[in-house]
Order: sequence, then structure tokens, then C-alpha cells
Amino acid sequence: MGHREDLLAAAKRLLAEKGYAHITARDLVASSGTNLASIGYHFGSKDALLNAAVLDSFDDWDDEIQAAMDQHAGDTPVDRLEGFLTGLVGGLERSRPIAVASVHAYAQFEYVAELRDQLSEKYESARNELAQLLFDDQEVDDETARTVGSLALCMINGMVLQWLIDPDRAPTPADLAAALRRLAAAM
Repeated sequence: MGHREDLLAAAKRLLAEKGYAHITARDLVASSGTNLASIGYHFGSKDALLNAAVLDSFDDWDDEIQAAMDQHAGDTPVDRLEGFLTGLVGGLERSRPIAVASVHAYAQFEYVAELRDQLSEKYESARNELAQLLFDDQEVDDETARTVGSLALCMINGMVLQWLIDPDRAPTPADLAAALRRLAAAM
């Protein structure tokens, strides 16, 4: 691995161990075996490195989410959303410190325009990907991707926050799927 990859791996480890706010540049250097200049060269700043590590860690949950989705292949969009959320909860249970760090990183968007832009791009692509996923890779138009993908993101973000705050009383993926089915039946 090169310095960039070493720094990202160290940042992920430290996020899990110490949390976002308690990591220093010296911690990153010591854990990665690199030097202070490498942080600036590859990421521009310690915070940019931590933000990159948080965004990159979401990709680490892809296999878990995909396995849960595969169990719901061919079902309705609500069933597939339930599968997605089930995989997401599995990732949360396994990597709670990273999820907490992501919430901390999100709060930085107000002060870091680059992070706001990165998150905005991530959300835009997530809307499209989620709509495609929920409609089982059928072609979806831009409006459907925007609206359905946005609803899915609202449910995902809301469930994650509730789960982080109080996992015992947070809605389960099955609860959210049942609620969507009730709403649809009431229409």
C-alpha cells in the first residue's frame, strides 16, 4: 500500500477506536507509519482525510447489504427496501463507531464547503442507485429516481439516527416496511 491507502486505513481504525473529534494528525501518522506531510499531500488536511475515511467506510458495508438484498431479489420495492435496511442494521451493529463518526462528520458540512459538495454528490448518486435497486434494476426516470431515492434516503438516515440513539426502541426494517405497506393500503 502507498501512503494514501495507509492513511485511509489508519483513519478508519482510529475512527472506530477514538471517534472523529479525538483524532490528531499525530495519531494518524503514528498509526499509518507515514509522515505529517503525507496528510497534506494526499488529502489537504486532517479533517479532509477523516471525512474521506468516513465516506469510504460506507462502501465497506456493501457486501452485507448486498447479501440481505439478494434474499429479497424479485420481491416488491418495499421488500427490497426492507432487505437493504436489514443489511444496513447489520453494518451498524458491526461498525457502530464508524456510524457515530459519520454523524459527526456530517455535522462538519456547515463549515466545510468541500465536504458539503462531497456529501451532495454522494446523495445524488445514492438517490439514483437506491431507486434502481428498489425497482430491481428496471429503468427509472429522473423524477422517480429523485423522489423515491429521496424517500429511501430519509428512511435510511432517520433509521440510522434512531438506532444510534436508542437501538432497543428504534424501528426495525420490518417495522418500516409494514408502515409503508399500511400507508400504501390507506391510499
